[in-house]
Amino acid sequence: MAYSVYQINTYIKKLLGKDPALDNVSVKGELSNVKYHSSGHIYFTLKDSRSQLSGIMFGSNAGLLKFKLENGQEVTVTGSITVYEANGKYQIYAEKIKRDGVGELYEKFEELKNELEEMGMFDEMYKKPIPKYVKRLGVITAPTGAAVKDIINVSKRRNPYIEIILYPALVQGNGAKESIVKGIKTIVDYKPDVIIVGRGGGSIEDLWAFNEREVAEAIFNCPIPIISGTGHETDHTIADFVADLRASTPSAAAEQTVCEYDSFENEILSFWDALNSVIDAKLERAENRAEKLRLRLEKNSPEAVLKEKRIGIEARKGALYSAFERRLNAVEQRFLRQKTALITEMDKLVAKARNKLEGQDNTIRIAMNSRVTKAKQKQSIYAEKLNGLSPLNSLSRGYSFVSDKDGLPVKDVNGINIGDSLNIYVKNGRIEADVTDKREGY
Repeated sequence: MAYSVYQINTYIKKLLGKDPALDNVSVKGELSNVKYHSSGHIYFTLKDSRSQLSGIMFGSNAGLLKFKLENGQEVTVTGSITVYEANGKYQIYAEKIKRDGVGELYEKFEELKNELEEMGMFDEMYKKPIPKYVKRLGVITAPTGAAVKDIINVSKRRNPYIEIILYPALVQGNGAKESIVKGIKTIVDYKPDVIIVGRGGGSIEDLWAFNEREVAEAIFNCPIPIISGTGHETDHTIADFVADLRASTPSAAAEQTVCEYDSFENEILSFWDALNSVIDAKLERAENRAEKLRLRLEKNSPEAVLKEKRIGIEARKGALYSAFERRLNAVEQRFLRQKTALITEMDKLVAKARNKLEGQDNTIRIAMNSRVTKAKQKQSIYAEKLNGLSPLNSLSRGYSFVSDKDGLPVKDVNGINIGDSLNIYVKNGRIEADVTDKREGY
């Protein structure tokens, strides 16, 4: 016949219940894993150097305690020992708990904590800043268990591209402190941005490797920032105080270390949009300035200057022609007046001495023609001088005007170089040419 698990656990409970040695028994040991439940019950573990015993104190008895139970306290627990059928675990049901003193491990913890604090190893001045953007994460913890899974899951959720380097260390028991120290020294060679050192929750003895001096010194001397994520939120170890940052749990360590990639990407995109806005604004200002310079250059270009000069020359030419016509008219009027006066004088002389002057008629006519010829020659000379003053007339005769690429006139062969661009203005337009040779003289 096969019995159910419940039947076996119930039978064992009855056996224990019949043993008077386990009823109203007092057990002395050190408290660990103390947890106050919302129901008012208190759960704890009672241990010594060789073994441990689970215990519970119901709320009715817990309310009568004169002190608060804490990890590390040496106490004497009085109650009955029996089996809890649901999990087959035997434990002491405490009715009274008497405090005996501070436990050995807790005392060692406080002693080392005070010593390291006096040495300044907890001082903020030695804390290295945690990088905002971590690309390579070092993790020192047990290769199996919830802690490493939580760190990896949280890190990959926040940034699927992060590189994680795991050093599988012992985090409990013999050799744990040596393994953690070696892990810190080894993982530094991989040059991670940040290192997370930690494990899941447990009793003070479970976490004791993180309370060792060697581990504290390795964390303090590590050149790379270290985050301690050990135990639960209420657990504190020496490693927490020495580390550059303390996280309440391994998951919290990953949350505080790894930036959220989506937020980072959105931040980069916002920076990109802002940068594009600045660039667009600068380009617009540059285009406006270029347009103003283009209009200014167009206004001051040699072609525009030449056009303006041409208009000025035409205006001056018209003014010169008008002045010439006025002067010519004045000369003609003066000549007519002189001619009239001469004719009148001649008529008088002819009238007085017609006979005498008849022989001199040809001489007078020649003199008159000579004066008229000289006047016409003088008139031609003035016209030629006026026409010679016109630059356009010079261009029409085969001459040209040469300027450099900046519109400045070329007056000296030494003012230009081989390869320079020149503008040559002739009668009916402009020629662009490059200098291939030059020499002084003709």
